[in-house]
Amino acid sequence: MSATGEVKRPVPPDIRARKGGTPLVVLTAYTTPVARLVDPHCDIVLVGDSLGMVVHGLPSTLGVTMEMMILHGQAVARGTAKSMLVIDMPFGSYEEGPEQAFRNAARLMVETGAAAVKLEGGVHMEETIAFLTARGIPVMAHIGLTPQAVNTLGGYRVQGRGEDAARIRRDAEAVARAGAFSVVLEKVPDALAREITNAIDIPTIGIGASVDCDGQVLVVDDMLGLFTSFRPKFVKRYAELGEEADRAIAAYAAEVRARTFPAPEHVFGEKVPGK
Repeated sequence: MSATGEVKRPVPPDIRARKGGTPLVVLTAYTTPVARLVDPHCDIVLVGDSLGMVVHGLPSTLGVTMEMMILHGQAVARGTAKSMLVIDMPFGSYEEGPEQAFRNAARLMVETGAAAVKLEGGVHMEETIAFLTARGIPVMAHIGLTPQAVNTLGGYRVQGRGEDAARIRRDAEAVARAGAFSVVLEKVPDALAREITNAIDIPTIGIGASVDCDGQVLVVDDMLGLFTSFRPKFVKRYAELGEEADRAIAAYAAEVRARTFPAPEHVFGEKVPGK
């Protein structure tokens, strides 16, 4: 706590220092109300480009824009006070080169108040990550299954099986060498994720990886049972809020049609209360 009583949010060096310690808790958020729910429990709140599918109904993350990430990033920033805010760089905002990546990453941080950005890619993003970190842009890397490359990868398949493991190892080494403060490992075999976690000096954050990673991340709508279009194997449902919401909405509709809602206690009379 500071002298003013404000909670000190973690910053990227704090996250990096958690390597090998108590696992990091990471969840996504896209709105202020959900940010307020996850903030007390998380080390990092991620405004993921998964919002394209979860919130906007897009078929993939490829249609997400900078404007969408900024709008949702601003909403989440208003709902967080304890956790560190990280925001995804959307497809097409950084792949062209380090200069493009810097312009867009700086814009995201300035307009949302995020402490860091996340971008996908390993060896081919090493130069860009190094360029950003040398200029004050902390980077969370993302390797393994990288959803923005779903068309190149041929779908949402497990990455790093068999001989392909060497590619994922090289990616992990590259992003660590470039200065990323952490790296998301998505949908890679358990043993490979464990090996990478032991081999690199930055925290690994697993999603469909290994319990031995330095932290875990899930899409909040997945773990709460709000997003039900599909359910990846790596998702554990901690609640079924989608089913609860369906029951509640059905009950409301039935009462409206039966004219049992609104009831007398929900309407207003002519008499002023207390007079």
